[in-house]
Amino acid sequence: MNERLHSVLAQRGVSPESLAEACEVDPKTVTRWLGGRLPHPRHRFRVAHHLRVEELFLWPAPVLSAGRPSVASGVELVGTYQNRASVPREMWLSLLQGSREQISVLVFSGTFFAQSNPHVAKMLAERAAAGVRVRLCFGDSNGHAAAIRGREEGIGDTLAAKIRASLTYYRPLVTEAGCEVRLHDTTLYTSLFRYDDDLLINPHVWGQPASANPLLHLKRVDSAGWFDNYAQSFDAVWAGARPWTPDQEVSSSHGQD
Repeated sequence: MNERLHSVLAQRGVSPESLAEACEVDPKTVTRWLGGRLPHPRHRFRVAHHLRVEELFLWPAPVLSAGRPSVASGVELVGTYQNRASVPREMWLSLLQGSREQISVLVFSGTFFAQSNPHVAKMLAERAAAGVRVRLCFGDSNGHAAAIRGREEGIGDTLAAKIRASLTYYRPLVTEAGCEVRLHDTTLYTSLFRYDDDLLINPHVWGQPASANPLLHLKRVDSAGWFDNYAQSFDAVWAGARPWTPDQEVSSSHGQD
């Protein structure tokens, strides 16, 4: 069974029949691929291209070279996107709904996270009720980091307002067991979205909104890779962030007006 191919198809919302059509093969051929059959090189290329993943992720080097060891077998990069806005909505939903252990988000405002899914708070609460640890870390709208980032993007106080607006979606989670919302005041080099062993990293380019910047999809392989480095950076920011109290945020923003 090719579990990686199964997983990517589910995350991309692509059916075996659709993949068969894209690769110009019989659906039974795709069924055999899912069962562990190694496709012809030209079909491996088409599958990887269609699903926007690295070929070596779907078919690691030991499979391709009859067991010959290769460092490529530890590849963590599942796929890349030209910008965050091009990531399919179905992928965000699939990763969220499929999480079994933890969901961790690190952003400044993350407005798209709720605007693209108006039921996000309800869905996060459901995952928490199922035993998933939910940690959401937003920028402090009254902090120095948000002010600097706003100036760099040329939007002034708009970022702080976006943070406050975004947080309103998550008010129901404050009292939910297993859910935590915190505010950070740190330089944010990369937005992070972790779903168990899947991690979406959105590097920030100076002066540009996060949505316009590239996004990389990592899958954890071992403790020595990129995945754990980014995961540890989330933990470091989380440890220094303060718990969000909606009433305090409202009074603080009123005090600035």
